[in-house]
Amino acid sequence: MLVLIGQLIRWSLSLRKRAKAMVDLIKLTNLLDEAKCYEVIRQLRWPDGVVCLHCRGRGVVRNGHDDRERHRQRYLCKTCKYRFDDLTGTVLAGHHQPVSTWILGSYFMGVNLSNRQIAQELGLCESDAQAMTEVLRHGIVAKTPDVVLSGDVEFDELYVVAGHKGNPEAVRAKGREGRRNRLKGGCGRGTLEKEKPPIFGMIERGGQVVIRMLANVQQATLHPIIEKTVAKGSTVYTDEYSIYARLPGLGYGHKTVCHGRGEYARDEDGDGFCEVHVNTIEGFWSLLRSWLRPHRGISQEKLPLYLGFFQFVHNA
Repeated sequence: MLVLIGQLIRWSLSLRKRAKAMVDLIKLTNLLDEAKCYEVIRQLRWPDGVVCLHCRGRGVVRNGHDDRERHRQRYLCKTCKYRFDDLTGTVLAGHHQPVSTWILGSYFMGVNLSNRQIAQELGLCESDAQAMTEVLRHGIVAKTPDVVLSGDVEFDELYVVAGHKGNPEAVRAKGREGRRNRLKGGCGRGTLEKEKPPIFGMIERGGQVVIRMLANVQQATLHPIIEKTVAKGSTVYTDEYSIYARLPGLGYGHKTVCHGRGEYARDEDGDGFCEVHVNTIEGFWSLLRSWLRPHRGISQEKLPLYLGFFQFVHNA
């Protein structure tokens, strides 16, 4: 009996070794060509030819390759003598992971894999995968241009439970110990202080969306964001929440539906089309909740980055 058990254990270990060898054989980063990755980066970064990062001059010549990455091209500006390479000034510069790993990581972020799943797919430890995704989110959110909405725009707010995951000092400041289970949010509307921050959304029908995490949903908080994002003269559609009552005074048309009376869409001009509604932003909230779910709880310190990245993906 002991001999049989020993044979089964050896057979099981042999299968595990074969499975690991197969995983290593089809490792995704081995399927990407580093040279093609750098070529794509150059095409996206300089579609009209390489430009000096210092003086913006076009008198740039090639100046060899990086010592460790032979496909990473170096450049020299003949005007100001500035030296740079394909990754200088990008979020990919100064990191030890190969560029193919970054390209795959950004792809996996786009299809909404969690940090743990990305680490498994790329053969990284979870801390490295988390650091990589944070760098990419920071870079994308920082480089995303401001969006201006116009025409028919819908407003609404969503409340998401977000504590201080990964920040034990902030948790202790709340007078409690860290949790192993999900943080439970209170009923009704919340605030950042109550660890149920509001997310304010503005979406142009047939166009782009802008979402912001706020400390609260007071008019003094909302109005500066609205005036910066929505063009004057636009028609805004909301529910009957009182924070939107002063929109006409800001220079916007304002139409509402009353969810409390069971009204979700209304035809005002008799053409048979119910144009007064906030169903577009309500549908967007459904997408956002599904997007956040695989990440299993996001701290309020990092939630704005996840929202900014989702806004970028949705708009792109």
